[in-house]
Amino acid sequence: MSDAPAPPQEFQQAVASLRAVRPRPELVIAPLDAPPRLAPFTWAFSVEAVTEDGDSSEPDTSGRLILLHDPAGQDSWGGTFRLVCFVQARLEPEQLGDEMLPVVGWSWLTEALELAGAEHVALGGTVTQTSSVRFGDIAGPRRDDDVELRASWTPVGSDLSRHAEAFCALVASAAGLPPVGVLPLATRRV
Repeated sequence: MSDAPAPPQEFQQAVASLRAVRPRPELVIAPLDAPPRLAPFTWAFSVEAVTEDGDSSEPDTSGRLILLHDPAGQDSWGGTFRLVCFVQARLEPEQLGDEMLPVVGWSWLTEALELAGAEHVALGGTVTQTSSVRFGDIAGPRRDDDVELRASWTPVGSDLSRHAEAFCALVASAAGLPPVGVLPLATRRV
């Protein structure tokens, strides 16, 4: 028998609204264990972009969204809920060192929130370009160049479905997927 208090109804409703998201077919959602020490109540899920060949064993783009809830609220949050996200996308060689990439990466998030109508306050985060070079007996590609976006914001209200939609749109943008309903020129039939 657990001594942990039952999650408040407001938290349960927020989790249900996140679980209800139905992303586009190229995105795969899976539940995650949320870090337990960040708030009294936490919940999380991951999103991966499926590659063209259908192999998602090591996706080029993935992310996770963590819901934090403190019924007493936290001054820095400006509310009782906080959403924390992390998205990582592999870069193409021509994107390396692009000084505008962080600005573009941040716009993926802000535009996704705006287009989804996901009302929020206290939005902040970072966009980082990373390069990892492997040496010795470490398996895998010799070099990985990625862009990483880390952000958090306080949603307005406890229906977080629009925030989940925005997060999925963020991952789709980071993966370079075209807007829903738009086909790349190479796949259009004349």
